[in-house]
Amino acid sequence: MRHITFCAIDTGFGTPPSGIMEQQSRLITPVLVAGCLIIMTGFAIRASFGVFQIPIAEEFGWLRVEFSLAIAIQNLAWGIGQPIFGAIAEKIGDRKAIIAGAVFYAMGLLLSAEATTPLAHQFNNILVGFGIAGTGFGVILAVVGRAASDENRSMTLAIATAAGSAGQVFGAPLAEFLLQIMTWQSVFVCFAGAIMATLLVLPMMRSPQSSTKIELEESMGTILIRAFKDPSYTLLFLGFFSCGYQLAFITAHFPAFVAEVCGPIQPGGMLAGLGITTTSALGAVAISLIGVANIAGTLLAGYLGKRFPKKYLLAGIYTGRTIIAAWFILTPMTPATVIVFSVVMGSLWLATVPLTSGLVAHLYGLRYMGTLYGIVFFSHQLGSFLGVWLGGRLYDVYGSYTAVWWVGVGIGAFSAIVHLPIRERPVAVPA
Repeated sequence: MRHITFCAIDTGFGTPPSGIMEQQSRLITPVLVAGCLIIMTGFAIRASFGVFQIPIAEEFGWLRVEFSLAIAIQNLAWGIGQPIFGAIAEKIGDRKAIIAGAVFYAMGLLLSAEATTPLAHQFNNILVGFGIAGTGFGVILAVVGRAASDENRSMTLAIATAAGSAGQVFGAPLAEFLLQIMTWQSVFVCFAGAIMATLLVLPMMRSPQSSTKIELEESMGTILIRAFKDPSYTLLFLGFFSCGYQLAFITAHFPAFVAEVCGPIQPGGMLAGLGITTTSALGAVAISLIGVANIAGTLLAGYLGKRFPKKYLLAGIYTGRTIIAAWFILTPMTPATVIVFSVVMGSLWLATVPLTSGLVAHLYGLRYMGTLYGIVFFSHQLGSFLGVWLGGRLYDVYGSYTAVWWVGVGIGAFSAIVHLPIRERPVAVPA
């Protein structure tokens, strides 16, 4: 019988703090709080980009596809950068990777504020995408996952993921509000300052890395080869594609979709009483509602993830997304249907993230979780690129989002199916 020992190593600077085992036994830790603040700020900014679709296009007289391509490139760069930043974090330290990500993010936003051509916006969003990779799920979830006990890990990953939704709650409405009092260029500058301010919490990001002695002795290449040979890893990679397609398309295009297609808001109705008097404002609030609902949905996914097979939960989430998306596009759009769709889709929004990342950790261990999840996340971002770009392209061709919406319905059903054959047990380490 093989003897397994566990080691705790600091992935930041210096020696691990005392009381590591006690910290891991708690659900809420300084590492989790800091990680949530970084993810929340980064996702608030990222989720607001759809609000800038119409103002930027109108200022420069661009087709919808021009700024859509910039957001699509941002998502693709995020996907490319995710395994890179994951590897950086695992080789030279989590906090160094986060600092680099924040700098890339701020540079991309500041340069975008000065950009006046589609090409410039598209290039600068490469920097923004790398910035999201360095301050987003791949790096942060690996850190908070290592800082949690086995019992708390599923819920910890869910809380960190829900923090992204919390950012989405106020990101789009905040951008919409700021656009009423300043130019979009000034909003980008404010957002650059906000992402740099998150570095103030980095001293709290000191996480142990709990790994078996065998895992510590294995190289990254060995782990990657083992994962690539495993059909379950391939199925996770394929299944995450539709998640990225649906989320990125809705984030980038839903505010404009609602603003242009939704029926009028009744002057004396409940929405008007809440200060929502235009379909443009409703579009921004819809993104916020998705974020609110997703907080509950993601936490529920984390709770269920340690009680039921994650693959079945993932298949159920993708099935639910497919049904609500098909219903929405087949139903005449009104303020009421926008709200219903936002709440239901929101409850399924990022619920896939703690389950997918948790599966990666469960199957292949914690040592290279950031890199392995980053590679799976690249599929997510390929879907994001296609969803955002295709949304703008087909809108310019057909004058509507109907075709690209139905593509999302189809690949959502595909993802529901491909998760079912996953073998949900740790991959054996060769003796």
